[in-house]
Amino acid sequence: MPGSDWTPFEKNSSLPPERADIVIVGGGVVGWSIAYWLKQKEMIRDGVRVLVVERDPTYSQASTVLSAGGIRQQFSLPENIHLSMASADFMRNINEHLSVLNDDPVDLQFNHSGYLFLASEKVAHIMEENYSTQRYAGAKVSLLSPTQLKEKCPWINTDGVVLASYGLENEGWFDPWMLLNAFRRKAISMGVYQCFGEVTGLCLCQYHSIVEQTSHVQMPNSLEYQPVECAIVVNAAGALSGKVAEMMGIGLGPKDTISGIPLPVEPRKRFIYVVHCPNGPGLDTPFLVDYSGVYFRREGLGGNYIAGMSPEEEEEPETNNLEVDHQFFQNIWPHLAHRVPAFECLKVKSAWAGFYDYNTFDQNGIVGMHPLVNNMFFATGFSGHGLQHSPAIGRAMAELILDGGFKTLDLSAFSFKRIMTKEPILERNIV
Repeated sequence: MPGSDWTPFEKNSSLPPERADIVIVGGGVVGWSIAYWLKQKEMIRDGVRVLVVERDPTYSQASTVLSAGGIRQQFSLPENIHLSMASADFMRNINEHLSVLNDDPVDLQFNHSGYLFLASEKVAHIMEENYSTQRYAGAKVSLLSPTQLKEKCPWINTDGVVLASYGLENEGWFDPWMLLNAFRRKAISMGVYQCFGEVTGLCLCQYHSIVEQTSHVQMPNSLEYQPVECAIVVNAAGALSGKVAEMMGIGLGPKDTISGIPLPVEPRKRFIYVVHCPNGPGLDTPFLVDYSGVYFRREGLGGNYIAGMSPEEEEEPETNNLEVDHQFFQNIWPHLAHRVPAFECLKVKSAWAGFYDYNTFDQNGIVGMHPLVNNMFFATGFSGHGLQHSPAIGRAMAELILDGGFKTLDLSAFSFKRIMTKEPILERNIV
């Protein structure tokens, strides 16, 4: 019948459609959140044809599922604080948003034990300034003296700590895979197309006065590829988003021109170690971030914890694989044992590595349209806090694409423009 999808030729069901309105490159939690919010805002069913392309069918190397799963309001920038608050509210009421008829309810396994930041005398004034910003933004955070800290956490050694900051609500950790899969499941139920493959090329095509893009999607373990014509490409490719931008020539133009400014996002490898300590801190242990840069939180029951630390710039590991440097834990363990004496007898059980989509310019997200390629949108460069902000980022991106501007949270400070004008907005609470 005219207008139907019937064809006498057999279709490969794994291939993406030949046309879409919006192609989202990257099927991590940010990409699927954007897809969900785009469908949430469409006026009629299939009014916006959305395709999500993900290169890793197993998600075994996806940054989303390899993260520590934390969410906190304790940032220094108001934009990041508001993103956390909006995302936490979304997660608290997740089944109002992401439930699917006849499917099990979503359970993020959200642990509300909060974040606990520790400050030395050298950085205590920064913590106080951050606290004022957080409270002004509406976050529920309290400052603790060393005496109050010891009362709250008897297992802690307060040596060197002059101030602590504790999140009273909307902070803790959750299961990253559950959030990603909930967004994915809901978006597909709303009509989003998904494709497992790798975008190997992007090119602009002009039809009369309309400029469109063509995405070349390479099928996994195959020579087959499918060109997909679309009006808009959303670059949510995480650690690989810099390479995706280069496919459009971004950063490859003459030096000192806008087209010569690259997307400053690259992979940075981070290690997470699972340790066992039967006499360690109990069930109400918060996600603790020491002023040394070391962090840990409880992992389930039975005396298990995860711990990690970002390396110094000159010690950044190679990013051509996800192998773990087990020797790096020797940089972490002394700080753990000093802060929590019970950890002197811990044992490392296992470890894994994942990639940050690291913004080398100012370690903050890049959200919005490219100034020259105005049908390419960015949602990347979150440098470790993309997972926790994904619900609010997805909504903001959908507003920007379909409404022409931000409606609920103004994220214009995170635009590409600041990279052009060399005006970084620095977040002082990076973990």
